[in-house]
Amino acid sequence: MLKVDLASKRLLRNTWKIIQTFLAMGSIIDKGSVAKVWYGGARTGDIGGPLVKVKRLQQFFPEKRFSYNVVYTLSNTPYLSSLALKLLKRRGVPLVLNQNGVFYSAWFEGDWREKNREMAISYHAADYVFWQSSFCKDCADQFLGKRKGAGEILFNAVNIEHYKPKYQKEKGPPTYLLTGKIDDHIFYRVEATLRGFARAQQQGLIGRLVIAGWMSEGARLNTLSLCEKLQISDTVNLIGTYSQKEAPAIYQSADVYVMLKHNDPCPNTVLEALSCGVPVLYSASGGVPELVGDLAGLGLPVAQGFDESYLPDINSIANGMIDILENLDLRKQAARQRAVEAFDLRSWVSRHEEIFGQLIHD
Repeated sequence: MLKVDLASKRLLRNTWKIIQTFLAMGSIIDKGSVAKVWYGGARTGDIGGPLVKVKRLQQFFPEKRFSYNVVYTLSNTPYLSSLALKLLKRRGVPLVLNQNGVFYSAWFEGDWREKNREMAISYHAADYVFWQSSFCKDCADQFLGKRKGAGEILFNAVNIEHYKPKYQKEKGPPTYLLTGKIDDHIFYRVEATLRGFARAQQQGLIGRLVIAGWMSEGARLNTLSLCEKLQISDTVNLIGTYSQKEAPAIYQSADVYVMLKHNDPCPNTVLEALSCGVPVLYSASGGVPELVGDLAGLGLPVAQGFDESYLPDINSIANGMIDILENLDLRKQAARQRAVEAFDLRSWVSRHEEIFGQLIHD
């Protein structure tokens, strides 16, 4: 059954790429001075970084599939073949790439070298690259090869008027929050959080843990089983999938956000938490240290590398859950301030607009 599913997905993906090649070949190239953007086959949605990013961009740059003057692609969704990219180059259409993470053995079981070769095509063809963090740029240099074209570090962004703190919260035990898309291969992040939370309770912590977001059936069952084994079922809540509209209330209900995924390049969930004034307890790896800064969170030492997904020591996680509560009000203020200064969606959109304009007029 798995082989059939993989074959079906591969067929759908290849068919979709063929359609994008026809759009690259046959669509009208708009000569106007206002940016008209085609997203190269990337879709929108509420779950997953690329889907959310395209959805946000389309609010300001509605997609023009059949008449465009800029192509915007995401490294996570490389739906433009080398032929499509050559056609666009030949037709004089500027290509902007949003570069996130890369493939490596720690998290990808397939041929990660081949996947990087595919990703590298658009990376080196792009006229301009937005790297989501310095970590993203370093990874791209290492796994895709250093590029010669222009680009800059531009963190992801959030609507800070949508994601904002709730300043009058009910008093009670601290609430720890974990959100995101949790598939089987990322369950280690949940497991480490649960084990750290249980250890912290043994050390006297009184609190609760909320896990929100889509979970594979395997991850969900493993979570319930581990909670029972650790005897923390009464203090852990799984609330399932949520929409972008519902997200702020989930973050506002939390006191601490927990992010133990290893080498996450630039997670939107961390930005959403910070914007809601929720400090972050995190694995000090990937791009997260760049996002959080100093007072807005607490980094936990962890091994570095790409051969496996490393985790902080369970005692370190437990101690971190307790230590981050010190000066919590100041940490919350710092979290919100960090988001306002570095992740405001308006600044992010404005920078896109500036680059689109420069490329159109070149």
